[in-house]
Amino acid sequence: MQNRHCTRASVTAFGLTLLLSSNAYAMALRSFVALPVEKGGAVMRISIERTADSKTDTLSTGVAYGLGSKQTVLIDLPYRLSPAGEKRQGDLSLLYRHILWQQDHFNGTDRLALLGGAVFPTETERDTALQAGVVFTHFKQRHEIDLDALYQIGTGERLDRGRYDLSWQYRLTPSERPEWGFSNEINTVVELNGRWQQEQNTTHQLTLGLQWIQQSWVLEGGISQDLNNNQEQRTLISTRFHF
Repeated sequence: MQNRHCTRASVTAFGLTLLLSSNAYAMALRSFVALPVEKGGAVMRISIERTADSKTDTLSTGVAYGLGSKQTVLIDLPYRLSPAGEKRQGDLSLLYRHILWQQDHFNGTDRLALLGGAVFPTETERDTALQAGVVFTHFKQRHEIDLDALYQIGTGERLDRGRYDLSWQYRLTPSERPEWGFSNEINTVVELNGRWQQEQNTTHQLTLGLQWIQQSWVLEGGISQDLNNNQEQRTLISTRFHF
């Protein structure tokens, strides 16, 4: 009888782990801070964002590495592809994420994490910034909601900055995941984003996109429209590799 209970508990734990890990590929389009990464695992995200009015193309490379079940290091480095000219290399962002609270269940999971780190300039005339924030994820059945807020305090001549991202991902297909194994998925993504810089108004943005999720890689893209200020439009396409 005891062995039977142990077997049931093992199967239940394994099934729960499989369910939660299969959701690990869903995430926001305009943010890279909510994605869970197992200990020793890594995710690389390469994205290109084009701003229509200014005709600016930016290549961003992000890497997430799992230090433990609750600790993740996040690195992001942008590079301006066009227009040509000097100072095309952006600054290096380094963040540490620590999950403070997590509650897993058969229908999904909820987790809350703190963010902390710095922005390191790649040009000598630019200054460093300290950054801190929070990220919350709610996943249940075919829905996932990610909410994050990040504030940067500039040193020297660097201005303060802030951002928020509210993302809802809905799994179009399959309607139900298999009990065992991995199935390819297609998600819709709807986001409300905000970008703020000291001495300027906050720019609110609406982002719509799709995600095509494979077992070891993801292809995703979308269109983002400013709702106020300059009302610029951006096109984003990216791919992720999960190791």
